[in-house]
Amino acid sequence: QVQLLESGGGLVQPGGSLRLSCAASGSFFRIYDMAWYRQAPGKQREVVANITSGGSTNYADSVEGRFTISRDNAKNTVYLQMNSLKPEDTAVYYCNADIVVVTSVITTRNYWGQGTQVTVSS
Repeated sequence: QVQLLESGGGLVQPGGSLRLSCAASGSFFRIYDMAWYRQAPGKQREVVANITSGGSTNYADSVEGRFTISRDNAKNTVYLQMNSLKPEDTAVYYCNADIVVVTSVITTRNYWGQGTQVTVSS
């Protein structure tokens, strides 16, 4: 059973920083694209940043220049460094990944983590 486990959320003051981590565990062949999403109360889930297996990245306009996504393929882990945090960054942050698993066939499945709360408030 493949799982994504996030960590690193918490309460931070405006202008502060947090680093989120998401580690994949279980039995799988490889990981393709990984991404961070967030969902604020009363709003739809939105993509924050994504990174390919080769390291190419994309960011939402709202976080460009403040957030950095990275990954350690040897540790099956993706990170989100969040700097200059604003109250509007408050949300539950979710990790997402396309992972190749081998059952009776080789297939790529999309997985979600359980989410970690980030609250930006003074």
